[in-house]
Amino acid sequence: MTPPRALFAAAFAVLAHPVMAGDSQVVVELFTSQGCSSCPPADAVFRDLAQREDVIALALHVDYWDYIGWEDAFADPEYAVRQRAYAAAAGRRMIYTPQMIVQGREDLVGVKTMELAELILKYRESDPTVGIDVARSGGKVVVQLSPLAQLSGPYDVQLVRYDPLRSSHITRGENAGHDFDYANVVTDWEVIGRWDGKAPATLHAPLRGDAPAVVLVQQAGAGPIAGAARLD
Repeated sequence: MTPPRALFAAAFAVLAHPVMAGDSQVVVELFTSQGCSSCPPADAVFRDLAQREDVIALALHVDYWDYIGWEDAFADPEYAVRQRAYAAAAGRRMIYTPQMIVQGREDLVGVKTMELAELILKYRESDPTVGIDVARSGGKVVVQLSPLAQLSGPYDVQLVRYDPLRSSHITRGENAGHDFDYANVVTDWEVIGRWDGKAPATLHAPLRGDAPAVVLVQQAGAGPIAGAARLD
């Protein structure tokens, strides 16, 4: 059987187009756990996804599998809260790992490489609805927002910090004895402001350290992500 990572590469070879200046960056969130035996294939796919310029890949490690023998060192209970909020917004009663959420709108449970590639292409080529400029300035992040279409706010403006690569040796639980590399592990996620989406706005927030960061503009209530930008 062809491994998911190879299928993912093949899917993008079929669907990929050159990245154009006007293309949107697509946000893909992976809810995963070091204690989940089904997660390593998704984690492997995500390592490749994190290398793409047209994708903002964010791995959120959840803690609800810790009870089966291994406590995920990267987990934060708030990430499970975020996953449950997505489920509630979509009318779902259950949450799963691995699960990917694309652009805050569509979910994929397990490793569905062709569907993932198609969704990324779909949202990458969609017309942007929010203009976002982000910059570092004197220990702060400055976010400038402007509506590019008629928007239905309010929107939460979120600052996300992450580590590009972290590694773990698992000694207990379903993945005991294995070493894994994890890409774009989220270390902090905070709402830095709320925007009505009607007029241009500028937000400022503290920005400590030099870890990579992204800014997301998301409809309040675990709604669609209207725009995102990396902070250089």
